[in-house]
Amino acid sequence: MVRPFRFAVNMVTPAEGEEWRTQCRRAEELGYDVILVPDHLGMVAPFPALIAAAEATERPRLGTFVLNAAFWNPALLAREIATVDALTGGRLEVGLGTGYVKEEHERAGLEFLPPGRRVDLLARTVEEVGRLLADEDHVPRAVQRPRPPLLIGGNGDRVLRLAAEHADIAAFTGARTTRDGALLPLTAEELDERVAAYRSFEAAAGRETPAELNLLVQAPAVTDDRQAAAKELLPRIPHLTEEQLLELPLLTIGTVEEIAAQLRAQRERYGFSYITVLDPYMEAFGPVVEELSARA
Repeated sequence: MVRPFRFAVNMVTPAEGEEWRTQCRRAEELGYDVILVPDHLGMVAPFPALIAAAEATERPRLGTFVLNAAFWNPALLAREIATVDALTGGRLEVGLGTGYVKEEHERAGLEFLPPGRRVDLLARTVEEVGRLLADEDHVPRAVQRPRPPLLIGGNGDRVLRLAAEHADIAAFTGARTTRDGALLPLTAEELDERVAAYRSFEAAAGRETPAELNLLVQAPAVTDDRQAAAKELLPRIPHLTEEQLLELPLLTIGTVEEIAAQLRAQRERYGFSYITVLDPYMEAFGPVVEELSARA
């Protein structure tokens, strides 16, 4: 089964009032299918921002990319989800993850748990929120039943298993976090292994309709000179050669036609049909959205 492409913009740039609404309307004009909001301190609060995005637009769905499970009590989160889904006419998609920024937990007065315990917390949140939203007596009541679509993001084995068991959308991170907190991009072969690990779980393999697979694309560059653009990025990833950098799945560099061909090839290889970009690259990536939405 080859899924049609969906494209999302993750709104990481804080904005106020009409500026925020203008940005959301522009995303809709460019053809993006989903407007996403992250869950980081120093950025806009996700649920009020999504309500404003819904008021400013008509077509795009709205989502969180992704909520930090440590920031949310499940009962309060279920209330937020149901309220926003109702107020947006059933346009909400819910993304959840473990949270990975230690400094944000400290600023919020929360313990930064070891990785295994953060996954435990995520699992409890997914299960309890799902239970509450599916309860016919839960007030408020979400429009989408038994709950809005769920995205779970991450790369570790336990998170992938959780996504296989519960998520409608599995979001893969194109990078891994080192022990000192740095992000290293995954090579094509490393991403092959992670997608294969997800598909190896019985819950993923046994689905009648496979889950949608998502990838966040970093710093897309529409250019006639791929080598020159790659040279500009090399100082950020000094352990890679220019050729290796251009082969990274999370980078899309080239003409509109070259990037479209790359994303089609990655959909064939990995199954990624749901592509997310950050809002600073929304305009540059717009022609790619148009190309692939028209021709798939």
